[in-house]
Amino acid sequence: MDTPAAVQEARALTPQTAETDAIRFLVGTQSLKYDNQIHIIDFDDENNIINKNVLLHQVGEIWHISASPADKGVLATCYNKPSDSKVLTCAAVWRMPKELEPGSHESPDDSSSPAHTLELLCHLDDTAHGSVACVVWEPTGDGRRVISLADSHILLWDLQESSSQAVLAGSASLEGKGQLKFTSGRWSPHHTCTQVATANDTTIRGWDTRSMSQIYCIENAHGQLVRDLDFNPNKQYYLASCGDDCKVKFWDTRNVTEPVKTLEEHSHWVWSVRYNHSHDQLVLTGSSDSRVILSNMVSISSEPFGHLVDDDDLSDQEERRPEEKSQEPPQDSVIATYEEHEDSVYAVDWSSADPWLFASLSYDGRLVINRVPRALKYHILL
Repeated sequence: MDTPAAVQEARALTPQTAETDAIRFLVGTQSLKYDNQIHIIDFDDENNIINKNVLLHQVGEIWHISASPADKGVLATCYNKPSDSKVLTCAAVWRMPKELEPGSHESPDDSSSPAHTLELLCHLDDTAHGSVACVVWEPTGDGRRVISLADSHILLWDLQESSSQAVLAGSASLEGKGQLKFTSGRWSPHHTCTQVATANDTTIRGWDTRSMSQIYCIENAHGQLVRDLDFNPNKQYYLASCGDDCKVKFWDTRNVTEPVKTLEEHSHWVWSVRYNHSHDQLVLTGSSDSRVILSNMVSISSEPFGHLVDDDDLSDQEERRPEEKSQEPPQDSVIATYEEHEDSVYAVDWSSADPWLFASLSYDGRLVINRVPRALKYHILL
C-alpha cells in the first residue's frame, strides 16, 4: 500500500509518540524560500485517507523533530537560525493548539483551512554549546527530561513549570583532537532509562545519565559517518546503527569488538534505522538510494525461534513445548524493498498506535505510509 502525502522539502519525521489510538505522524519542512511548517499527518486506516493540518514554524528550517512520550501536544524541534555571519541550529520545545490534538474533531485539511501557530514553551539552546543536532526525550516517564546534542556537548535538561522552563541538570563533552560533533543519539528504554547512545563521526558511545560519564565506546563502528541509532525495545543490550558506508550494524553493547550482525542491502548512505516497538525482528531502514527496506532480523531478536509470546507467558510450560524448540530457527531476510520515493529517504519510523504501520519521508517532501505484508504479520502472530 502506497499512501503518499506531499509537503515541501523535508527531512524531519516523528510519530506522535504519546498518541497510541490514532495513527499520527509529524513532519517538519526545510525550506529556504517559504515559511517553514510542521505538517500533522493523520491516517484513517479504515478508509485509507490521509488528513493534513499545518502548524507554522516561522523560526527556521527544521532539521530534527521529536515528540514528547507523555504529552500529545508537546514536541521539540531543531532549526536553523542565522546568527551574525554563521548559521546556528537551535532547539526549542513547543505546544500545538488544543484543537489539533487527536480526537478534537478538527475538520479534514482543505485549502481554505488556516495554518495554526505553535506556542513556544522554552528554548533548549545554551548557545555557548554550539549547534544542536537533535533532541531526544526520556522514553518512559512524565516527559520532563530531554537530552540535546550540541556540537561536542551532551546536555541533560529538566523541563519545569509545565515545560516553560528548561534547567540544565547535567552535561558532558567529547574529548579528543579535531572537530568533534555529535550527529545523532537515542535514549535507551532499558536500565531504568539511565543510558543514552550517541554517534559522532565513525564512533558510537554509551553514556550514563546519572553521572554523565561514558560507559562504552565503539570506535570505527562504521567505515564512514554514523547517521542514526536505535535500541532494541526488548533486548536491553542490543543497538542498531547505520551510516555512510551503506551498512546497518547490530551491536551487543557488552562486547563491542565486533557487530553481532551486518546488513549490506543499501547502495548509498543509510540515514535512518528503526526497530519495531513490539516485534523487534522487524527493522526499517531508509537511504539516499531512495529505498526503504524492511528486514526480518529474527536470529538476533527476542524470539529467535519465531515464536513471539509475552514475558508473562514464559513461565507457562505449554508455551514452550520441546518440539517447538528443536525446529530450525528462521533465517534473517529482507521482507520487502519499497521504491516509491524518488529522492533520498532521510527518515523512517513506526506508528506509535499501530505496530504494523510505518512512514518514510524523502527530501522532496513525499511521505509514504506502508504496512507490514499481511502474510508476515499473521506468521508472526501465529
